[in-house]
Amino acid sequence: MLGQFALVVARYLFGFGSIWLSEAVIYAHATLFMLAAAWTLRLGGHVRVDIFYADASPRAKAAVDYLGSLLLLLPFTFVVLVFATPYAARSWAVFERSQEVGGLPLVFVLKTLIPLFAVLLALQGMAQAIRAAQTLLGRR
Repeated sequence: MLGQFALVVARYLFGFGSIWLSEAVIYAHATLFMLAAAWTLRLGGHVRVDIFYADASPRAKAAVDYLGSLLLLLPFTFVVLVFATPYAARSWAVFERSQEVGGLPLVFVLKTLIPLFAVLLALQGMAQAIRAAQTLLGRR
């Protein structure tokens, strides 16, 4: 946030702009969201459309979490992984750089975050499904 603020101040008050710094802010933002998604899921911080979930019993919540993980989250992460892995591999094959003249030469690293995001989210989804199954089986 401070980096973006500094860029805006530099651009509008001093007429100084930096593609490198602008891309660094975008990379940091992408890294934060891609790597924190699984942690946010663990803490229950994702947005839910929970008409019944908020007032549901722990067993009903476990059933929703279990089915949601198995039927929605894990298939989503699988599809992302299947499509993102070759995408990142192609980027690594040519050590893809920014298309901008003064940009960062690390596009291939940024694209690697996509399959990593899918793996971390899938692991957290499996952990969530296991915890929900334990609740449903009365072991928790």
